[in-house]
Amino acid sequence: MRPLALLAVVFLSGALIAADDLTVLKTTKGETPPRKLLHAALLVDCDKHFAARKAEVEKLKTPADVAGRQTALRAKFIDALGGFPDKTPLNAKTVGTLKREGYTVEKVIYESRPEHHVTANLYLPDGKGPFPGVLLPLGHSSNGKAADYMQRAAVLLAKNGIAALVYDPIGQGERTQLLDKLGNPAIKGMTSEHTMCGVGAILVGRSTASYRIWDGIRSLDYLVSRPEIDAKKLGCTGCSGGGTLTSYLMALDERIVAAAPSCYLTSLERLFATIGPQDAEQNITGQVAIGLDHADYVFLHAPKPTLILASTRDFFDIQGTWATFREAKRIYTLLGVPDRLDIIEADAAHGYPKSHREAMARFMSRWLKGEDKAIEEGAFTAEKDADLRCTRTGQVLDDLRGKSVFDLNAMLATEFAKERAKNEWKPEEFRKTVARVIGVNEFSVGAGVSRYERIDRNGYRIHKTVYRTRDDMRLPELLFEPGNPGSKGLPVIYLNDSGITPGSLEEIESLVKARRRVTAVDLRGFGETAPSAGKPSTFGTEYKESFLSLHLNRPLVGQRTNDVLSVVREVVGTDGGEVVAFGATASAVLHAAALDDRVKVVTIDGGLVSWDSVVRIPISHNQLASVVHGALKVYDLPDLAASIAPRKLTIRNPVDAAGKPLTKEAAEEAYKPVREAYKKAKAEDKFTLIVDAK
Repeated sequence: MRPLALLAVVFLSGALIAADDLTVLKTTKGETPPRKLLHAALLVDCDKHFAARKAEVEKLKTPADVAGRQTALRAKFIDALGGFPDKTPLNAKTVGTLKREGYTVEKVIYESRPEHHVTANLYLPDGKGPFPGVLLPLGHSSNGKAADYMQRAAVLLAKNGIAALVYDPIGQGERTQLLDKLGNPAIKGMTSEHTMCGVGAILVGRSTASYRIWDGIRSLDYLVSRPEIDAKKLGCTGCSGGGTLTSYLMALDERIVAAAPSCYLTSLERLFATIGPQDAEQNITGQVAIGLDHADYVFLHAPKPTLILASTRDFFDIQGTWATFREAKRIYTLLGVPDRLDIIEADAAHGYPKSHREAMARFMSRWLKGEDKAIEEGAFTAEKDADLRCTRTGQVLDDLRGKSVFDLNAMLATEFAKERAKNEWKPEEFRKTVARVIGVNEFSVGAGVSRYERIDRNGYRIHKTVYRTRDDMRLPELLFEPGNPGSKGLPVIYLNDSGITPGSLEEIESLVKARRRVTAVDLRGFGETAPSAGKPSTFGTEYKESFLSLHLNRPLVGQRTNDVLSVVREVVGTDGGEVVAFGATASAVLHAAALDDRVKVVTIDGGLVSWDSVVRIPISHNQLASVVHGALKVYDLPDLAASIAPRKLTIRNPVDAAGKPLTKEAAEEAYKPVREAYKKAKAEDKFTLIVDAK
């Protein structure tokens, strides 16, 4: 259903008539447009954290201060990633060799986790080692380690006496994480696959970055396992997504001596003000909230050598790059090693140009070999993709039948489900846990309600109302009041992820004519405040807002739950009220009902059946905004539904993570715990599950 814009239509006496303009939020000069309200509110919250972080950095006056913050911040970083698993055997093998002038390329495969295979090329210089070794994480190139610029960087290092390991990230080269029946990538686009992996990972307390960082750490393990490599002389460099990984790894793995991230480092403040959050690997849960900015990757690497490689015309804002460099330079100066941090800015667009590669090679030679000399990149014919391939079919999943990130997420979900089954929550304890997980530590109390227009209709009145929440979001409300004196039955709160539509107007009118008082509300990011009026993308119209919320440790589900609770406090009296929810509003309503007993009756239609479904269906639709970090460790959506017993609950036409309606059998299985809870509460007649025949 598409949201109603300026004109509402409604059926009266069988005839379609034009109705009044039911748009609530109007844009006046100087005010934030409705579709930008959510984004603006989140940026205001981010700015508060940016200011707090800057104040914290300003307090660093001694090397001991720096060391203390490094220890604390690194621990927070690792915790945000969900921690690291135990190291397991790499089971490494060399499957082919290319002999070239001055160096050799080995084609290798190893396991960063059991049966989770990594394909890589090791460039070894001719001569007697051990050689310094540099890890080269990839940017977003579909051919992975065979990307021209990575080949050139690796060969340049090898010809100057430094070994280089280039490995395929997940979703690229030979490591596509989801294949179709023909063995081709099932998800179009590398960044889309990264983000799709991340949607499920968030629910099990991980992120795409968790998997990618661990691949990098284990790739360093492979590098140092080789007798040709000097384990005390390691470097790391990469561009774009590879610059992201270089930044992460240099902050977390102390074995890296010298690091040169290219075309990534800016500042979160400038990133959010320009292109906004990027794909899942570049968004760490709680990153803004814990005070981890781009400058902190350099900070955590200090006092070891770092070279920031930047481009003037990069889409990663150059102003932010220089702000990060200036802050980091002060720290290196405080530590007495200002010469160990440098920056080059090439007059180039986003990428890893020749000027970057040559500067990187000279930097690595200086700090890993003790040789500071000019290095120039000569003519070079890149290898064909197929010649650098490590697998028979060109895909590890097709050839080696190992485990994908989707499999790893599902394995964690299974493990957590078994643990949850052992829990025997007391109601108050469960509520506190739910509130903590979604970030609802205090139920919002809004700044107030303003009514500015009344519309008289046949037998009822409509009041246009703006509800302002405590975090300064404006929620559009339409209050429908019966014309007859005295309402009959509990007041109704009506929620629809599409906003007010012709179909919903029919339903509301039938309630009002039955003398029910109805408040129709657009929760933040829905209806009038949806960031886009167009068709949702794979990850939803609120894609960027979802990631901003993740950075703040304020999942959108939690924010929307607060919206529901605020409206409940506004319109529901001591006798309680009823909430009717459609589509993606259902999750927030289940949370609100679990947290507030004044929600006496709940009806949800077309809601997501479970978070477990999100993890187990690799290609989900519009679920980024619905997930909560680590939630499956403690509860799932059916657990919320079960906690509502013995209050009246109706669930109609639940859908899976791909948006497909469940069969009656699947729905009964999914909601078995809910039936058991209502049976235990001796209220079996108050739970209704309806699956309409198609």
